Parts: sequence; structure tokens; C-alpha cells
Amino acid sequence: MPELSQGLPREGERGGALLPFGLAEVSGPSMVPTLYHGDRLVVQYGARLRPGDVVVLRHPFQQDLLVVKRAVERREGGWWVLGDNAFAGGDSTDYGTVPEDLVLGKVWFRYRPRRAGRRSPLALLRWALSAARPVLPDRSASRRLRAR
Repeated sequence: MPELSQGLPREGERGGALLPFGLAEVSGPSMVPTLYHGDRLVVQYGARLRPGDVVVLRHPFQQDLLVVKRAVERREGGWWVLGDNAFAGGDSTDYGTVPEDLVLGKVWFRYRPRRAGRRSPLALLRWALSAARPVLPDRSASRRLRAR
């Protein structure tokens, strides 16, 4: 579940935020192995969604809480979303479809901050090569949905 650090669109402004991009920080294990606790995300608000995209949304029952999940398929009433970690819970298997207006944006990029105390040139090189990556859509998400 991410906490947005900046760029959160105001209520009723899906797609009409002051800036189309914002930053979020992941907390929790629900998207492991795609995203880990502490990862930073670049989110595009109001982006067009397709099945398999990783999205930031408001929790349907606790709308001050923001969560990050994978949009698996569009159903009547909204999006069916799942976490990549099937054992973490907290997705549509618990609360059903998420209304379209609660889906804030699409995650495009993830950045892993450098760990404190790792200063060797080799550690710095390994971090630089793995820290920033695009978050790609998973087109096999519908197969996972049928398996549940």
C-alpha cells in the first residue's frame, strides 16, 4: 500500500490534477516480487488503463487509504484488482470490484532507494544498475485470476 508523498489529485479531479505525475512510496508486501516495501513509484494520474497495469487506487471501504494493485480485468462496476503476492490479501478477493472513480492512476516507474552504509564502488554499481526500472504490465494476470 503506497502513501503518496506529493502530487495527489484533489477529490473529483481524476485526470484533472495540477500535475499529471506524482510520487508514491510502497509500504507492505502485497505486490512482491514486482514492488517491495520502500520502493518509490512514479504515477501518472488519469492514465488510460489496460488489464495487467499496476495502479494506485483509493481503498473502497477506507478512502483515505491508498493502495497499489494490478488491474486484472474490467468488470461491471469497475476494476478487479489483485496483488502480485497472493498470500498478502487486501485486494478484490476481499472487497470486490473497485469503482472506476477510485482508481487514481497508473504506475510507470519504480525506484529503489540506496541502503545506508553501502559505500563500496561495487555496491554502488550494483545499486545503480538495479535501482530504477519501468513497471511493466503483466498480461498473464487474467490467468492468475482464473486460478483463484
